[in-house]
Amino acid sequence: MQSGLILINKKTGVTSFQALGEIKRALGTGKVGHTGTLDKFASGLLVVLAGSALKLAPWFSHCDKQYEGRICFGVETDTLDPEGSVIAESAVPVREKVEQALSQFKGKILQEPPIFSAIHVNGRRASSLARSGEKPEMKKRPVEIYKLELRGWEPPFADIFVHCSSGTYIRSLARDIALAAGSRAHLCALTRTRVASFTLDMSGKDISPLPITKTVIAALGLPYFEITLDETEKLIHGKPLEPILEGKELFSQGETSPATESFSAAVFAGETLAAIVERSTGGWKYRCVIGH
Repeated sequence: MQSGLILINKKTGVTSFQALGEIKRALGTGKVGHTGTLDKFASGLLVVLAGSALKLAPWFSHCDKQYEGRICFGVETDTLDPEGSVIAESAVPVREKVEQALSQFKGKILQEPPIFSAIHVNGRRASSLARSGEKPEMKKRPVEIYKLELRGWEPPFADIFVHCSSGTYIRSLARDIALAAGSRAHLCALTRTRVASFTLDMSGKDISPLPITKTVIAALGLPYFEITLDETEKLIHGKPLEPILEGKELFSQGETSPATESFSAAVFAGETLAAIVERSTGGWKYRCVIGH
């Protein structure tokens, strides 16, 4: 079957899982998955992997992301989006208060995820617990907001641009901005415009998987090795990595940020991705083998 990367523009009103249906039918396989959920009310870029490329999901899911969102002040819902029930109301703040609040959420912050989310609490999804009437305890998690701008203000609506780390909930950000401005709010619209260096305008009607090239690997911030076809056979059969990679140059395109103790790298045979490997204090080890 075909393997690779597919960029789609998810429409509002469908879940991320439902958006995969057409791709699964076209490719004739269920071996398709997205690399970061977009809520049903949201739209925008959904990065999809098919076939053996699904093994790369952990690296895609940790990419930074960019969004354009609309906050509706004055009303907070239990889901923090338009589909929830109203749980609090407040006066709409003035623009100056909103701008002051935005400045508090730039950089590294601790964020409490929404109770209606896929995060597991005591072995169950928080959203399942919330729907059954329970109120799960959502522990705050570190995230980073690289850029946060007010792009439009038509009370009670504020249009924002967000560039953030993986794991950031824009619904929670809307809630917290409102609280800091002395109000309440929910996120009434959201569009994901970028994942790593993949942009929304790269998506199209063609759902044929794109190969995982060195450019794609560079977008993930990974360096790469180049090996011969003979060495690829050794790699596929799980032979020790050190003799295969010994003396090989580690290439990088753009920015890569390997940690000092452990980092990942791709291995290419010509233009074909063969594996992802990881270096630790004990040397190189396999993370996943992609195949021929």
